[in-house]
Amino acid sequence: MLSRVADSLYWINRYVERAENISRFVEVSEAMALDCPPGSAEPWLPLIDASGDRELFDELYPGGSPNDVVEFLVRADANPSSVINCIRHARENARQIREVITTEMWEQINDIYWTLQESERFWNQPPQEVLREIRRACQLFYGITDATLSRDLSWQFSRLGRLLERADKTTRILDVKYFLLLPSPDEVGGVLDELQWISLLRSAGAYQMFRQARQQAIEPKAVAAFLLLNPIFPRSVRYCLQRIHETLHIVQGQAVPAVPDELECLSGLTLARWSYTRIEDLIASGLHESIDALQSDLNRLHELIEKRYFIAGGEAAVTVHTASTDPACVLA
Repeated sequence: MLSRVADSLYWINRYVERAENISRFVEVSEAMALDCPPGSAEPWLPLIDASGDRELFDELYPGGSPNDVVEFLVRADANPSSVINCIRHARENARQIREVITTEMWEQINDIYWTLQESERFWNQPPQEVLREIRRACQLFYGITDATLSRDLSWQFSRLGRLLERADKTTRILDVKYFLLLPSPDEVGGVLDELQWISLLRSAGAYQMFRQARQQAIEPKAVAAFLLLNPIFPRSVRYCLQRIHETLHIVQGQAVPAVPDELECLSGLTLARWSYTRIEDLIASGLHESIDALQSDLNRLHELIEKRYFIAGGEAAVTVHTASTDPACVLA
């Protein structure tokens, strides 16, 4: 496989996953805003911080109203990680490798792109309906990919991009919730506090599975444990790390390298760290610091994957190496 093809497959899925996550974040916040006091900023505060674009947002929208947040995250051309830009970059990567992906995959990503670009009827719908349709269209792309793409290196690199992006967004939204929206002591356990934690679970697509796994009251510690350490929920950090480690083994072509390289060591150590820890220990040592360290590890994993498989001069698993030409291939 050409390294430019692997690069494009990886980024197609990162961008679609990012667009799906952002649309779900905003959709949940729109719903939560209906239950908050008029003018409350509670549902909107975490979104810009979770995207990592606070400086750019403050520069473009000094007022920072809820409508500005939605515009910035969904439609702003100046935001490289807006939903529209993510779909645009995903489509451009897909266009460059149409001979590798299936016709159904191309038709779906192309359909999403033109709907967002040209359909006034689409944008004239209520905001929640717009966001729901974007989320479902991205999820449909995942389903089409899994149903039509052979389980060769193409699928493995697609899966790798999706999992890394998913783990990153789960940690970001959880980190922001813990350290920007924790209520004052007299609000703990109140209606607004519970609504915030429910909104966090819904932002991660985890509310129903959390309620099935835990029948008791919603508590911050339990929510954090579920999103970080649950081994079977597909959006938990631990689940994503397990699948990333497995995928890298498959791409590498051998179960256990004779001499583990830096990528293999980092992948294995990160998985072990988050598989054999307890939420009490993470909180006691500082949950924010632990999540910061994890985000650094995820960024380093991305850098090592890029260096090894996508950039000219990297080491082997892809047989012909050319540098990526996609200028948007940077982490937000």
